[in-house]
Amino acid sequence: MSLFTNKTLMITGGTGSFGNAVLNRFLKTDIGEIRVFSRDEKKQDDMRHEFQAKMPEVAEKIKCYIGDVRDLASVKNAMHGVDYIFHAAALKQVPSCEFFPIEAVKTNVLGTENVLTAAIDEGVETVICLSTDKAAYPVNAMGTSKAMMEKVIVAKSRTTTKTKICCTRYGNVMCSRGSVIPLWIEQIRNGQPITITDGSMTRFIMSLDEAVDLVLFAFEHGESGDILVQKAPACTIKTQAEAVCELFGGDKNAIKTIGIRHGEKMYETLLTNEECANAVDMGNFYRVPADKRGLNYDKYFSKGDEDRNPLTEFDSKNTELLNVEQVKEKLLSLQYIRDELKKQKESET
Repeated sequence: MSLFTNKTLMITGGTGSFGNAVLNRFLKTDIGEIRVFSRDEKKQDDMRHEFQAKMPEVAEKIKCYIGDVRDLASVKNAMHGVDYIFHAAALKQVPSCEFFPIEAVKTNVLGTENVLTAAIDEGVETVICLSTDKAAYPVNAMGTSKAMMEKVIVAKSRTTTKTKICCTRYGNVMCSRGSVIPLWIEQIRNGQPITITDGSMTRFIMSLDEAVDLVLFAFEHGESGDILVQKAPACTIKTQAEAVCELFGGDKNAIKTIGIRHGEKMYETLLTNEECANAVDMGNFYRVPADKRGLNYDKYFSKGDEDRNPLTEFDSKNTELLNVEQVKEKLLSLQYIRDELKKQKESET
């Protein structure tokens, strides 16, 4: 019997790419019900039809709820009887958040506060919240709002012993919503040069399936207040672009640099130097426990420096950097890439 046998899971932002991947994984378990909570009734309807067609034996487990994490009442109404929550609803497009930062605050910070408040009130067992590498040393509005979201998560975890609240922090998830890879494929098919912001820029890369592994790990092994990250590899943007060119027949020599967009960084960080001091190595993952001290600091007195974790800042320039062949191998593990290559082959015959 698994942790999720006959339980009810709620996924906020369940019609997005990440929420959809979590939904697909959990449908393969013995879970009782999955509630998809989102604002978009069209995407919900499309999802219903898709699963009725491809997985009719489990489609009845999916229940759709229309609502917005910005509205506490709509969140509460969808949460009665829920055991577990994966909170993926977010504004995550970096340039959009730069121009509309208060909207990022409403969804990413206040929306998360609403989800956690409702979860505690409804006696939910575990909440896993989705964060981003952009929350570590943030320089843009999206990352700053997610950093504040993480502070809300840790602070909220201190207020309850009945609901476990954890945070999972990710790098770039290939071919998820907002990924540049589908754009590159389209550019190649249209005979256009691939456009990149800066070839030396580095990014963590992982597949949606690998990202979901961290969610399951957090549900099973996380402790309340934890921030959990995956030991993901990285590559330069140029390497990733060249890998896509080689797979889809694009011209590597015609790759065009267009410059960095609003709010972008040259590299991303999954664990800050300060977090590394307390990070726990858990094999394929790192766990950063919450600081459980209260505000009465004079109670916590230590002489000298405590032993420090030798790890210092886990970022996309000091992790394993993949070459073109390794990135191609990673890309070919994605169903989306295999489907696109199949379509291309069929159109050429």
